[in-house]
Amino acid sequence: MQNAYGIGGTIRSTFNVASALATRHDVEIVSIHRTGGTPKLPLHRKVKLVHLIDTRAETGADRDNALLQQDSALVPPVEAKGAHFSALTDKRVAEHLARTDADVVIATRPGLVMYLAEYGQDRYLRIGQEHRIYGTHEPNIRAAQDLAIPHLDAHTSVSDADAATHREQFPGIKTKLIALPNGVPASEVEPSDGSAKLVVAAGRLIPVKRYDLLVKAWATVAATRPDWKLRIYGRGPQQAKLREQIDTLGLNDHVTLMGAHSPIETEWAKGSIAAVTSREESFGMTIVEAMNCGVPVVATDCPHGPGEIISDGKDGLLVPVGDADGIAKGLLKLIEDDELRRAMGRAARVSAERYHPDAIARRYEELIASLGGDTGTGTAPAAGAAAGAGDTVGERKPAPVPLSKMLRRTAGKILRPLRRSVAKPATPAVKAVIKDIVRKPLRCTASCRVDADGNIVVSVDRKGLSGEKLSLTVTRRKEGKPVSVPLTAPATPKGPWTAVLDRRELRLGEGRWDLHVVRGDDGARRRVVSHLAEGRGLVELEPLPGAPFTWWVPYPTVDGFLALRAWHRTAHAEARAVRQSDTALTVEGTLHGTEFTSDSNPVVVCTPRVEAAEKVTAQVTVVDATSFSVTLPYAELRAARAGDENTVWDVALRLTPDAEPIKVARLIGDIVDRNKTDLYPKIDGIKPYFTVNSDLAINCPAPEAA
Repeated sequence: MQNAYGIGGTIRSTFNVASALATRHDVEIVSIHRTGGTPKLPLHRKVKLVHLIDTRAETGADRDNALLQQDSALVPPVEAKGAHFSALTDKRVAEHLARTDADVVIATRPGLVMYLAEYGQDRYLRIGQEHRIYGTHEPNIRAAQDLAIPHLDAHTSVSDADAATHREQFPGIKTKLIALPNGVPASEVEPSDGSAKLVVAAGRLIPVKRYDLLVKAWATVAATRPDWKLRIYGRGPQQAKLREQIDTLGLNDHVTLMGAHSPIETEWAKGSIAAVTSREESFGMTIVEAMNCGVPVVATDCPHGPGEIISDGKDGLLVPVGDADGIAKGLLKLIEDDELRRAMGRAARVSAERYHPDAIARRYEELIASLGGDTGTGTAPAAGAAAGAGDTVGERKPAPVPLSKMLRRTAGKILRPLRRSVAKPATPAVKAVIKDIVRKPLRCTASCRVDADGNIVVSVDRKGLSGEKLSLTVTRRKEGKPVSVPLTAPATPKGPWTAVLDRRELRLGEGRWDLHVVRGDDGARRRVVSHLAEGRGLVELEPLPGAPFTWWVPYPTVDGFLALRAWHRTAHAEARAVRQSDTALTVEGTLHGTEFTSDSNPVVVCTPRVEAAEKVTAQVTVVDATSFSVTLPYAELRAARAGDENTVWDVALRLTPDAEPIKVARLIGDIVDRNKTDLYPKIDGIKPYFTVNSDLAINCPAPEAA
């Protein structure tokens, strides 16, 4: 691999299939570059991960190597630049391919296919992978890869259509050209129930994904069903253009750019529909991931993947490529038909099973066996297994086992019985003494989900726990006063320990809370690592009635721990919608923890953060006992600005002009940091925004900044 320390689709697929193969084989992933401490994606413990070049910022042994600045002599410049290949890459890859004792070597991108063809050895099988589409590579990359493919034993594409294209381009060569799709594991999260009024899209924000079409289509959807929302997950060069498009169309309360998120399956499960609007897709891992979470996909019928994955009308919908109206029509069809949407979601989960990594691993074993390799499975492939139409298969004898490997196996057979015979079992008394002296350290990994009552259920993996009287604590940062919640022992031998954070009983002050497991018999305490922080149950959840208002959102921290963000307020005014016209800002919201009465004379007060500015007060329109709207003219805000200084106002609602202020904020839902996702443009010099605490504020920049 080029770099195993990212989160791209090739990395996910490689990790998935490698982990499946590792249950029956010795599997090694060679990362050309090492750019991080540990991989960001999960990898089976039996998969060995090695690297050839260490370029980590602080500790990388190769970060100052002069060969990094020299061009690769083999890989075309466009590919070398994109993959950070250099003269050092040439040297290290050649050395590795010369010394490896592998039986099969698989290259995962064009430059690595070129290396494998040039430096690979006849003593092992050489297999290349194509993760894109044949005709989409830059011409120099395409030409160099075309020269390399005939020197391989096999070359795989991720779709049948692209495998057929390869066979047309390489008539008569002995290299086996077949389709082997990416492996996508079954989802661990609670699947979508199709009830949330939410459509989800995810992927790199690049032109080929055509998210601009999706945003354009959503303008049509929002006009018909404004109660539904669209979220787009990912980062990329198109982000600024998409942000501008959303601002221009006035879809800020309808379309949210969420940024990158890993693992993405927790976010797929929040949606009721997934959208894929690409101009082309080599495979479509996101489609399978969404289907695994019980989410039907509306996808453009583009080359090559979607049409091979989706059964149109059964487990998803295929719509015309490049047609915003067609995309909107497909989305609205599922939005308007609850039963169809849920039925397709159920069918999608079943359809996705054929891409499970175990199934793809078996297909790799069949391919290897058909090439004369020893898969160690004891089964011969069926006639024609893994071969595509028109393949020419060369005869190949099984690769000989290297002498070093034979010696290791022999030594193991001799020494293991001797070690077992020397070791004498400890008596119960000795075991008890050892247990008292040496206690296993806690290793706490947990997932969480929100149950039907809105409580957070934390499930701690039993493998890292030991000892008696275990409990879960939540501790507010900078405070250090933990709140303890009992951990319940597993109901089954392999089940997790569980704790329930009951939102009706547990009172957590406003702030961020860290989770720890504490062992009662010796006081050992360990912070909880996040596996899956599921927020699906929060998407449509409403706060508890009465006061005080409380809200919790579980989330993984940037360093991988499970945490909780809590809000606790006597009363709260939720900014459900922030609407911008050419002349004024209108906020529509709901009250929680209190109500409007017949005696109420509510106003919204905008309090400036600088003394030279003035307050701005606006009368509130009461819709019902808990609903309101207020309009703030831009002209009044500009007039109240502190001269030519940048001015910020904090927005609060008062039930009467003299009552205690109730902060207007956006807290309800599953999003942790609204200041990063819920963004609005500046119009006529006025820009609304949410603070780090998710409170609503208004900014009027200085004239030169405006």
